[in-house]
This record gives sequence, structure tokens and C-alpha cells, in this order.
Amino acid sequence: MLYYFFIWLKQNFHVAGLGVFQYITFRAALAIVLSLIITTVFGKQVILYLQKKQIGESVRELGLAGENLKKGTPTMGGIIILMGILIPTLLFANLHKTYIRLMILTTVWLGIIGFIDDYLKISAKKKALASGGSYKKKDSDGLAGNFKIFGQIGLGIIIGSTLYFAKSVEVQREIYSPQHVIADSVLRKGEKLLGDTIKVFDGKVHHFARVRTPITTIPFVKNHEFNYSKLISWIAPGAEQFTWLIYILAVTFIITAVSNGANLTDGLDGLAAGVSALIGICLGVFVYVSSNVRFAEYLNIMYIPNSAELSIFVGAFVGACIGFLWYNTFPAQVFMGDTGSLALGGIIASLAIIIRKELLIPIFCCIFLVENLSVVIQVSYFKYTKKKYGEGRRIFLMSPLHHHYQKKGFHESKIAMRFWIVTLICVVLSIITLKIR
Repeated sequence: MLYYFFIWLKQNFHVAGLGVFQYITFRAALAIVLSLIITTVFGKQVILYLQKKQIGESVRELGLAGENLKKGTPTMGGIIILMGILIPTLLFANLHKTYIRLMILTTVWLGIIGFIDDYLKISAKKKALASGGSYKKKDSDGLAGNFKIFGQIGLGIIIGSTLYFAKSVEVQREIYSPQHVIADSVLRKGEKLLGDTIKVFDGKVHHFARVRTPITTIPFVKNHEFNYSKLISWIAPGAEQFTWLIYILAVTFIITAVSNGANLTDGLDGLAAGVSALIGICLGVFVYVSSNVRFAEYLNIMYIPNSAELSIFVGAFVGACIGFLWYNTFPAQVFMGDTGSLALGGIIASLAIIIRKELLIPIFCCIFLVENLSVVIQVSYFKYTKKKYGEGRRIFLMSPLHHHYQKKGFHESKIAMRFWIVTLICVVLSIITLKIR
């Protein structure tokens, strides 16, 4: 909103200095600063309000040392994160861009689902305590798991359909033929030609084909593009016309998996927020190079027009996560709850898909992946052994994985810090894939 206001002032009144708002790097920096201010300064007011409304964490029945100390700590602190993301984005970003609208939708959509889940849990707690009974966390699962999944699937369908069919979504690929003629050989399976464009930089003329394409990046591979049409084209001639279905299913699966992974990771003070901040920095690098034609040309990666505005959103995202750590590091003064964790995972997944880096998710989201797998392995093995031996056995002392280390006696601050370090290593490795392949 301020973006449009300052541009209007410059165009109509020629106010000196306002042209700086046209620079994305300047607005991204403002988004980071404002996000930090919102989460650290105004976040305290939100915490006090949550305490006043008795929106607190119940005693966790985990049998872990120190868990009872968390009793009464406010939850639903994800509201602080959502404020830190949405307000700077609405103020500084160009809201006409499709990618920005998709990210705002993702944040609000999953934030609402998480909010409803937290609200139902808190309502069940208050009702139990008001009736004089006792309350345990397992007494209420909040929003039914199926409704969560349906919500995530609905978002995945919207994101996937928009990225596949929207006219404003395109990838530009340089044409190296001497005549710069767009021939059928330029197009790949499942692609639709939108036109061509000419750009001049470094004293040379560069000719680009503008295509809508179902391709993504394969890490560590020289010819590093994967076409989703290959998943279906082998079935029969012309089967690639149904690539849209495969693409939407893939997008939906990724968003659901990463969102749930972030939700499972949110079990220790500062863990999910710190991991998400590091992943956000990684995605910020990918957004910057993918939206800049010169960097894209130099790194031989896909140039994605109209994605530069995502830098403002990513800046706000990183600022919100870091600012939230002000109150969320041990001992936490507030928990993000599902309001924050579901949204963080969905945001990360959507950003990775938009900039065609979804196949890198297992690397830079390694903690989310491991946390997810630890639960799947634990539950599957327990059911298998119970059926075979008559009693359930466990591989981990407790799942998700961070609770396994708590059971082994590690302090949660040490666990969170080491998970951050692992994430940092994986983030650096992901960025290296831009050059090593």
C-alpha cells in the first residue's frame, strides 16, 4: 500500500527521493526491519493479551524433565509471526503480482486452519477446567486431522492450478539459434509458448522464449531440468496433455508434507522458528538469482519473470521468524502453536515450488523431513511389531525425533541449536547446487 502511495507521490508531485521505493532491495530491507519491529515490540502486547485470555499451554504428558514448567505459557503466538509477515508485505510489495497474491493466500489460509485447531484445543481445556475436571493434552486433538489435510489439499490445488494455468506465470529460456527463431524444437513436452522477448546486457543481445512449462530444477545434475510430463508421457501418445493433473498432485503433496513437517518440528523452544529462518534465507537467495536475468544467465538456471517481488515477502518472513525468537527461545515466553507452524511449512513449500526448487526441499528442509520420517517409522514399526509379536515395540525412545534426544537427557536448548546447525549446513549445500552440478 505504501508502495503505491509513494509511487503516486513521485509521479504526480515529483517528490525527490521517492524513486528509491522502486528498488526491490530497498523495499525488502524495509520489510525485514518492519517485521522485526512488529514481532519484538508489538509481539509483547500480543503475549500479554494471550495471557489475559488464559490462552496457555497445558501440562504436557510427555514425562520429560522441565515440561511442567511450561504450564500456562501462552500459545497461538503464531499470530505474531503472521503479523510480521503480512503487514510488511501489504505495505511494501506490488500486490498486483500473482506470486505475491499466492503467498499472501498461503499465509492466511494455513494460518486460519492452525488458528481454528489451536482455538478448539484451548476451548476444550477451558471447558474441562471450568467443570472441575482435569485436562490432558491428549483429551483434545483440536481440529480433526482429516480437516487439516483437506485444508492443505485445497490450498495445494489452488497453488498448483494457478502455477500451471495462469497467463502471468512463465519461465524465460534463452534461444541460442543464430536466427533467434522460435521453432518447435525449442518447446518441450507440456510447454505452451507465450511469446518471445529480447534483452540487452553486457553489450550483447539475448533472445528469450517465454513459455508456460511444467519443469523444475534437479540438484547436482548438469542438464538440471526435470519435466513433469515425463511422469506420464510414457503411458500413451498424447498423454502429456494431462500433465496438469500430475503437477497439481505433486504440488499438493509437497505443501501438505512440508506443512506437517514444520508442525511436528514445533516441539522445542526456538526450534521451528530458527530452522524456518535459515530456510527462509536460503529461499531468499534462490528468489534473488532466479528473478535476475543476469544471474540466471550466469548460473544457467531458469529465469522467472515477475518473481522479484517475492524478495519483499521472504524478507518479512525471515524477519518475523527471527523476531519471534526474541520471545520463543528457552525459556519460551510464548509458543507459536499450529497457527504459526502450519503456515511456516506451507510458506516454505509454496516458495520452493514457485521458484522451481521443490526437488531441493529434502536438502534444505532436512529437519522437517527427518521429523516426519521419525514419526512414520515409529508408528509403522509399533503397529508391525504389535501385530507380529503381540506387543508394540519402538525404534526411538519417543517421536518426533527431538523428543528422542530429550529422553536421552539432552537439554532442549542444545537440541534446538544442533538442529539449527544441521539446517545451516544443508542450506549452504543447497545454495552450492547453483554452481556444482
